[in-house]
Amino acid sequence: MTEVRVPTLGESVTEATVATWFKKPGDAVQADEMLCELETDKVTVEVPAPAAGTLGEIVAAEGQTVGVDALLATITEGEAAAAAPKAAAAPAAAASAAAVDVMVPTLGESVTEATVSTWFKQVGDTVAQDEMLCELETDKVSVEVPSPAAGVLTEITAAEGATVDASAKLGVISAGEGATAAAPAPAAAAPAPAQATATAGAKNAPSAEKMMAEKGLSANAVAGTGKDGRIMKEDVMKAAASAGSAAAAAPAPAAQAPRAPVAADDAAREERVKMTRLRQTIARRLKEAQNTAAMLTTYNEVDMTAVMALRNQYKGEFEKKHGVRLGFMSFFTKACVHALKEVPEVNAEIDGTDVVYKNFVHMGIAAGTPTGLVVPVIRDVDQMSFAAIEKAIGEKGRRARDGKLSMAEMQGGTFTISNGGVYGSLMSSPILNPPQSGILGMHKIQDRPMAINGQVVIRPMMYLALSYDHRIVDGKGAVTFLVRVKEALEDPQRLLMDL
Repeated sequence: MTEVRVPTLGESVTEATVATWFKKPGDAVQADEMLCELETDKVTVEVPAPAAGTLGEIVAAEGQTVGVDALLATITEGEAAAAAPKAAAAPAAAASAAAVDVMVPTLGESVTEATVSTWFKQVGDTVAQDEMLCELETDKVSVEVPSPAAGVLTEITAAEGATVDASAKLGVISAGEGATAAAPAPAAAAPAPAQATATAGAKNAPSAEKMMAEKGLSANAVAGTGKDGRIMKEDVMKAAASAGSAAAAAPAPAAQAPRAPVAADDAAREERVKMTRLRQTIARRLKEAQNTAAMLTTYNEVDMTAVMALRNQYKGEFEKKHGVRLGFMSFFTKACVHALKEVPEVNAEIDGTDVVYKNFVHMGIAAGTPTGLVVPVIRDVDQMSFAAIEKAIGEKGRRARDGKLSMAEMQGGTFTISNGGVYGSLMSSPILNPPQSGILGMHKIQDRPMAINGQVVIRPMMYLALSYDHRIVDGKGAVTFLVRVKEALEDPQRLLMDL
């Protein structure tokens, strides 16, 4: 048995993430044939087979983080070595095997559907209990689906790319050591064309699916060399190289609206990249928010002089005592909590014909990440100090950028703050985060001439925008909320006096 280990990743790189396996257990491999692909923060590394044989156990699944020299898989010499265990357990054992459905796990509050992103196992693969079977994507987070029992994956009912609801079945497992996958009638499929074989056989490699989408190639145009005709990344590369301009001439998938004609010279300089499933879901849900809520935005501006002076006066002592920097977000969070107490409908939500008022504040703080906007929630922020708020915001922000937020950390928000000012935005209209009824947009602090006591003076000003659901929040309430936020920031002592 030969071990497949993580190669040297380069200077100062100590770990990598397993991005894609090009082979699965039982596949025959040649020496130096690419087995899997690793991703680091600097580069993508392909791992070749150290010897010819049959791929045995995959120790590090797709999505797993591994260190240098970590064990990835094993290779057994001889093609029949890994194939025997699957084929041996036949009819007698199958009769005693129990079928266990693989269901969509709990997706979280207000999340009703997800997209099947990646299957880590194929039909016929042996699985252990709690071993990861597939990954789902929602508009908030990725969810891994563990196996509910040990056995053999006999059916995949929701293929990669399929959208499923919160109670859908994803697959079936025959529980028990002797369970085997039901044969998909190979004799009948044999005379059928390649397209039918690909549909009935094993799923294509995720990296191959991604590259086909990027190159504009259909599965019918690629000859798969993997097991059971599975299309591998190398197959797509060969097809793209040989097809030349054929992919561009292929009919495009049906779109919601026809695209305007593009000049040939311009078309040659365009690049078409398929939207990620996460981005598609975000786009759909944001549009749903516009279609569902009677959304309206009201604006005001705040003079940041007092807050900036207070921050400059105490930031050194604050950081020394609490171990965290004093920023502007804690001031805005406190000001919003103060305003929400006076205008509780901004902190409420609609449930059918009822209005649900929240006697607490779970504040969502929108954070930009490489994969899209996420909104981690700080629970019971109305009971927290400035230091506790700053620590929570910093910790949630780091976890968001690292992609380590759990579903629970993005659930239950009652109000949201979005700070577009960090990107230089001067004014914008934020979109509601359903089922919430309000979201505050912060913007860039800019010196502007202001009339103060009959004189023109330069003050650091910020535009504020409150988007709200007009079905539950009237204009008076929205304006009152913004005025209270403005007053609290221009005179922070009002927060101490609860005025």
